[in-house]
Amino acid sequence: MNKSELIFNIADRADVPRATAAGVLEAMVETIREALVAGDTVAIPGFGTFSVRERAARTGRNPRTGESIQIQASKAPAFKSGKTLKDALN
Repeated sequence: MNKSELIFNIADRADVPRATAAGVLEAMVETIREALVAGDTVAIPGFGTFSVRERAARTGRNPRTGESIQIQASKAPAFKSGKTLKDALN
C-alpha cells in the first residue's frame, strides 16, 4: 500500500474528505518525526512503539578495496510492533 492508497482508506473509514485525511496523516508523521528528533519515544497501544536507537562507532570494510574504514556513531529510527499487531499477523 502506498501513501495515496493509505489516505484513501483513512478517508473512507473515517468518512472524511481525502484532503482532511491527507492533512491528518501528514500531521501524524510530522509529530512522530519531531518527537524522535527530540529523543522521545512514541507509543501507540495496540500498534507499536517508535524510538531512536544509538549505533556505536565501528570498523567496517570497503567491499571494493577490502580496506578498513571507520564508521561513525549514528542514531537510527526503530519500530517495535505491539502485541495486538503481532497477533493479527499470525
